[in-house]
Amino acid sequence: MNGDSTVRVRFHQPPPAMRAYFTTFYITEIDVGTDGRVTDHLHPEWANLRIISGVLPLSELRETSPVGNLAGIVTGPTSTTVRFTTGTSRIWGIGLLPLGWAKFVAAPAHTFADRLCDPALEPAFAPLQPLVDTLFGPAPDEMTELARITRHFEALAAREVPEEARIRAVHEALVDPEIANVADMADAAGLPTHTLERVCRRHFGFAPSLLLRRQRFMRSLSQYMLDPSLTWIGAIDSHYHDQAQFVREFHRFMGMSPRAYAALPHPVLAGVMRARMAVAGAPVQALHLPTR
Repeated sequence: MNGDSTVRVRFHQPPPAMRAYFTTFYITEIDVGTDGRVTDHLHPEWANLRIISGVLPLSELRETSPVGNLAGIVTGPTSTTVRFTTGTSRIWGIGLLPLGWAKFVAAPAHTFADRLCDPALEPAFAPLQPLVDTLFGPAPDEMTELARITRHFEALAAREVPEEARIRAVHEALVDPEIANVADMADAAGLPTHTLERVCRRHFGFAPSLLLRRQRFMRSLSQYMLDPSLTWIGAIDSHYHDQAQFVREFHRFMGMSPRAYAALPHPVLAGVMRARMAVAGAPVQALHLPTR
């Protein structure tokens, strides 16, 4: 980015009756001129619907073909980074918590885990496509667009959530930083281990062991990103045995070393994390607490 480039992000809380289903609704406005581009790396997170006006991004999950030229993109729950490049654009993001996935997507989460999808081509996302088609008007109007998002999901909210109590219990156990293994997670959720495995795959996208590893990693990464004065040693979670284990996990989740990641510019995500923390109390989606 050059000195004339700007990235602005604003987060909006969903209405109180819908906060159990979403992380936030957020608008990112990127201005890099006519020919400018920015590149950044999304962190592992819950599912998202992103709707874009302007230069459409090119997005790529590790070891998959890039996805581009889409005004609407659904990203399933991820356990790896998404590298994206975009230009001058306005991007609305709608983050779906596991309970929100169960509420608004009639498909198991694991079938869309670590995938980028065109909602127009996937029957499971057919209820979302009308929002992609109608969100933006002739001129940018943030509050009108936010109202359209809210109305769209309110109209879909009559669908019953299967296993709601179990999803809530599992999510609460997952975000507890004291829980470090599957047995403790199962005990905290009040579920047999085999039931926990099934609930996690169906509604959270991954096995509980991987979800716990992702939580531990994201606690460490977000700590580092929010406080640049920290070294990686100062940021890593207490559940890591040593720095070598953290480095291995960094390669697993981000596809690069901590040093390589720290050397990259973060023109979009650095501001997004600070703004999310200020509004929602969590710097990344994976650390959002479940809301009752």
